[in-house]
Amino acid sequence: MKSLLFCVVFLELVWFGYGHDQSRNHHPLAPAFFIFGDSLVDSGNNNYIPTLAKANYLPYGIDFGFPTGRFCNGRTVVDYGAMYLGLPLVPPYLSPVSIGGNVLKGLNYASAAAGILDETGQHYGARTTLNGQISQFEMTIQLQLQPFFQNPADLRKYLAKSIIAINIGSNDYINNYLMPDRYSSSQIYGGKEYATLLIKTLSAQISRLYNLGARKMVLAGSGPLGCIPSQLSMVKGKNSSGCVTKINNLISLFNSRLKDLPNTLNKTLPGSLFIYQNFYALFHDMVVNPSRYGLVVPDKACCGGGRYGGALTCLPLQQPCMDRHHYVFWDAFHPTEIANKIIAKNTFSKSTKYSYPISFYELAKL
Repeated sequence: MKSLLFCVVFLELVWFGYGHDQSRNHHPLAPAFFIFGDSLVDSGNNNYIPTLAKANYLPYGIDFGFPTGRFCNGRTVVDYGAMYLGLPLVPPYLSPVSIGGNVLKGLNYASAAAGILDETGQHYGARTTLNGQISQFEMTIQLQLQPFFQNPADLRKYLAKSIIAINIGSNDYINNYLMPDRYSSSQIYGGKEYATLLIKTLSAQISRLYNLGARKMVLAGSGPLGCIPSQLSMVKGKNSSGCVTKINNLISLFNSRLKDLPNTLNKTLPGSLFIYQNFYALFHDMVVNPSRYGLVVPDKACCGGGRYGGALTCLPLQQPCMDRHHYVFWDAFHPTEIANKIIAKNTFSKSTKYSYPISFYELAKL
């Protein structure tokens, strides 16, 4: 285990150095990119904590060059987001790489199995909840960033110009509400009440980030969880779109409230700027109309086992599919690198089709 961790850290150092070289000539749109979320955007934090939710083994990372802890065959959507900003890949907060000047261009606090609610994902063991991630951000500001700024005003300006990405909420369903044998939330709350609870909790968490200096925030909607191989493997029937309607309806209740959240927060958090990324609509279209995006297989995991490859997630040294660029899903839960690239092109760029009320590019330029 120690030798594996050493290899991961060594490869992180190599890749992080390469990432800096790649972006050195760029003029970034923002000084830094700070990322909060779950396994969709975790870049390796869970490598360093005692948890079952890890992706530090092959074939994860097969197209990255080596396993990094990303739950993907290659890059995640925020890796491409950093690229659109003209910044290097953002290192995980818990990595030994994340010291000194390396933190000035941003940190990734995301943790696989984490949720908006603290109890979400607890059956996996350790994970850094969103509340915990925000506490880590606070420590970063106090202990790591302050020494680089001559006065508090300069630090405030840097934080206000930085981009804060929040991609979380999926686990509050698939690793909480939709697991009635392990969690009581579905017995306590109806779908609307649970979505309201999540948004109320998230609103308070965003206010914490604002009070720490965050101003430009990107809120990613949850994808259509009723379309992922994990959920498809557990049901007998799916609708004409190839998804489980009941689950997607629950997610839509959350997303509709999330999209409206900035309207409320703009009134209570002066100077704040938000965009909502409609991952649901885009990803659902990729599943229903895969050929439109050059994809072929919209419902099976490239690496997994059982029905749709979703009954068992990708196991160590398992042979994945060869034509990964044709698959929407990498494993039972997560998109392939090509799917992440398509999502990023439509949401982390100048396009406003899936970004509300302005594009990611416009937010960064403000």
